[in-house]
Amino acid sequence: MAKLNKEDFISALKEMTILEVKELVDAMKEEFGVDPMAVAVAAAPAASAVDEGPSTRTVVLKSAGGNKIAVIKIIKEITGLGLVEAKAVADNGGNLKENIPAEEAEAIKNQLTEAGAEVELV
Repeated sequence: MAKLNKEDFISALKEMTILEVKELVDAMKEEFGVDPMAVAVAAAPAASAVDEGPSTRTVVLKSAGGNKIAVIKIIKEITGLGLVEAKAVADNGGNLKENIPAEEAEAIKNQLTEAGAEVELV
């Protein structure tokens, strides 16, 4: 195996997710008996903050689209609202979930978009 230099190693760290960095730290602890946590954790958030954009998002329903019943069911599931409240959101649009992790927001957007809704992440 080729030997990595410092720059290559840092570049690889910048491309890792937080979970991957944690797994790397755990493996280093096990292999070498050293806790590199302070160095690895300090480097990873700086890289992810620059590359990934906002960490929380708000899901905004712009329009329920043509399949309103399916969208209402998803709104009920996502928000925990009752049928009447979920229908009101589908009719009027607005914020469905605020300040949630970007991955969760993207999943909700995909689910609603597949049902025919027009959704925006802010």
